[in-house]
Amino acid sequence: MKRIEFHDREKETKEIHDILDSEPSLITFVYGPINSGKTTLINNLIGQLPEEYAPFYINLRGRFITGYEDFLNVLFEIDEGGATDNIGEYATSILKDLKILSGIPIPINLFEQIFEKKDKSKDMFRYIERFFTEISEKRIPLLIIDELQVIGDMKIDGHLVYKLFNFFVRLTKELHLTHIFVVTSDSLFVERVYSEAMLSGRCRYLLVDDFDHGTTAAFLGKYDFTDDETEVAWEYCGGKPVCLVELMNYEYMEEKLREMLRIRRGQIDQRIGVLQDVHKKVLFEGDKIEVTYDNVMEILKRFSEDERYEYVRITPDMTYLIKENILFADPANSILKPQSRMDLLAIREILHRGGIEHI
Repeated sequence: MKRIEFHDREKETKEIHDILDSEPSLITFVYGPINSGKTTLINNLIGQLPEEYAPFYINLRGRFITGYEDFLNVLFEIDEGGATDNIGEYATSILKDLKILSGIPIPINLFEQIFEKKDKSKDMFRYIERFFTEISEKRIPLLIIDELQVIGDMKIDGHLVYKLFNFFVRLTKELHLTHIFVVTSDSLFVERVYSEAMLSGRCRYLLVDDFDHGTTAAFLGKYDFTDDETEVAWEYCGGKPVCLVELMNYEYMEEKLREMLRIRRGQIDQRIGVLQDVHKKVLFEGDKIEVTYDNVMEILKRFSEDERYEYVRITPDMTYLIKENILFADPANSILKPQSRMDLLAIREILHRGGIEHI
């Protein structure tokens, strides 16, 4: 089995290092199309950090979170061997043998005390602030939360995510206590955050996109792809890392690519064609709005010639296509485009046929 090495990302890596070299002051949103390599970039970065940093990485991907109990169990790494009320001593003990932690460590007795309180968020935030304050005396804390959009709509006395962002603003902009990175492939979540006045001037956005052509060629060249093979891979996959890696497992690459395109076209066919038979609605600005087949097709027709275009505002029909992972919205640059080169090709084949085929 071929071992796939981390490749390039020099621009994004440098930007993150520049952020880490400065005083914590803003929340950093790391966003991009699905499978563009965001988590790989972050994990590689964590592995290369000098000892002066104390990274805490929390991945919400695939976690079933319905309330505070679930969220706290993911946010914290419970130390069942620790039982102390002295957070300073506890933080010092953690630093003696610090590894990459999958949560914020907390003694079991303090964790249980938080659960007993009526206002759990207040005590939760108070503990985290005190813990990072102690950690910052000896190291630079770095909190990374991957796929935070999982709790985007969770309501506990208001949206939990808004409480969390307010707290993040306190940790960064007010206290300059810890660097905070929020990683997500949900462009609607980023668009919602981007348009919220509460975070204006309090966060920055770092786009991790698919590879460009030069980077794709250099990546495939490391695995002995010929120039012709590289061009075929680029034509179907563009610079989508996960697609490029998949090709390395097949001898008959073009045959596999045509199969992948056929499957993806069928998936998009289904998600669009269903609108002709079912009245689907999407949640948009707090209301459920019906999505129409004709409006969705009008949006897709823009990609018959262009690979991307600037949008003025997100509409309900765009929201449907984004939720279905057919399109990706870049709110920081007001760009709408297919999630991948293969999605673009599938859309164009559907448009070339003049519509949806019913099977």
